[in-house]
Amino acid sequence: MNTRNHQPSTRGTATLHISKYTSIAVLLGALSGCAFSDLTTSAHMREPQGMEQTLADSDLKLSAAAWPSETWWTSYNDAQLNALVAEALSGSPTLRAAAARVHQANALEDIQGASLLPNAEIGMSVTRERFSSNGTTPAPAKGTWQNVHQGTFNLGYELDFWGKNREAVRAAVGRRHALEVDERAASLMLSTSVVQAYIALQDNYEQLDLAQALLDQQEQIEKLTQQRFEAELGTQIDIKQSQAALPASRANIAALKEVIELNQNKLASLLGKGPDRGRTITRPRMRASSTVTLPTNLPAELIGHRPDVVAQRWRVEASGHEIEVAKARFYPNVNLTSFIGMQSLAFDTFNDHSSRILGVSPAISLPIFEGGRLRGNLDAQNAAYDLAVENYNQTVIDALRDIADQIASLRWLKERLAQQNEAVATAQAASDLVSSRYAAGLATYLQVLATQNATLAEKRQLVTLKSRALSLQANLSRALGGGYRPQIQPDADVTSTAAKKS
Repeated sequence: MNTRNHQPSTRGTATLHISKYTSIAVLLGALSGCAFSDLTTSAHMREPQGMEQTLADSDLKLSAAAWPSETWWTSYNDAQLNALVAEALSGSPTLRAAAARVHQANALEDIQGASLLPNAEIGMSVTRERFSSNGTTPAPAKGTWQNVHQGTFNLGYELDFWGKNREAVRAAVGRRHALEVDERAASLMLSTSVVQAYIALQDNYEQLDLAQALLDQQEQIEKLTQQRFEAELGTQIDIKQSQAALPASRANIAALKEVIELNQNKLASLLGKGPDRGRTITRPRMRASSTVTLPTNLPAELIGHRPDVVAQRWRVEASGHEIEVAKARFYPNVNLTSFIGMQSLAFDTFNDHSSRILGVSPAISLPIFEGGRLRGNLDAQNAAYDLAVENYNQTVIDALRDIADQIASLRWLKERLAQQNEAVATAQAASDLVSSRYAAGLATYLQVLATQNATLAEKRQLVTLKSRALSLQANLSRALGGGYRPQIQPDADVTSTAAKKS
């Protein structure tokens, strides 16, 4: 009888050992789950709600297609503004820093994703070694110095039974997506800042026009006062009063020119350029839209249009996966390593078939006593998740308030503009009447001065309200997400994508 046929092969023995290790790992894993069952999260995500009455009372047109476009600033019909925003988005250090953070997150995701794949390496070594005379090394090598030549191909793989590595990759993907959305949010804030600074610059120029028109009028009245004095219809006091108003008006014009230059510097800074770039920015020619339209599907779709809300949602997603990673650390690690290669004391026999070496090494490690480190880590991840959820909830609340503020302001701006136009017309009529009476010698210069100041104040307020109309439209576009459309929702399965990248 050939007994060799009844001996288990080396390969069969290794498979049997691996199966035993796997069974042990599953058993130990079942026991480990009891160590953290009392640690849970407490926060819950809120969905945006409570905008229905605000929309109904807004007196603004509602449309399902009213979400802003990605280039929402083009609605102002100002070619220079379009060029400035494009320049800012292409040259801003802030956006380049955001892009660098996304690049860094991509690299970290690649590093984390490598844990899902086998690890292979080639090792070559020559070791000068003295073998023990009383060890396992046989004669003639024992008790002598020898060179040990070894070359191996090593392969290692962690059997991710509990999903620790997969969840870590999911968390890395979530953090990367959050930073990508942060980059979009930074772009939105930058474009909004450029538009708002441009609106302020236009307001400065229009206020300068009013101040210059007032100065021209005052100079005409000063000449008229001189003529009245020469015709013995006025006094020296009237002349001094008319002359006294001129320096104040010129000082006001100088102050407005200063503000214009400061706003040009601000715009140059937003473009990522020096102050000289601001000197080339000419007078804005923006026009406010006659109609403002709101989306009818607020607030249900708000979480998909506001980049700050989407970014926080991705952070919640990443924190949830980090909890799963922390839980998996309670379970045993199961690693499988193997090697194949050549080993020889003499270099000339290194390539002989008899010098080959081969080994397989399954290993299981289970934390027994770690001083509460694993429970503390899981508890910290639970707290981080709760913090991410509450940050998300607060971001949603702030987003709803932001939109409601813009709606409320737009709602009342129409009435304010109507009343202000009437106030300007009334003040201008009074000023014209008093000026005519003054030319005819029927009014005093103080009356002229009073009506001029009143008219100027009303016109300034009207210019401010018109600039506010432009600003509110920009703020509404920003509050509605500025044309952002997420390509991947936070709840999507992204594990396979991360594994492929690694």
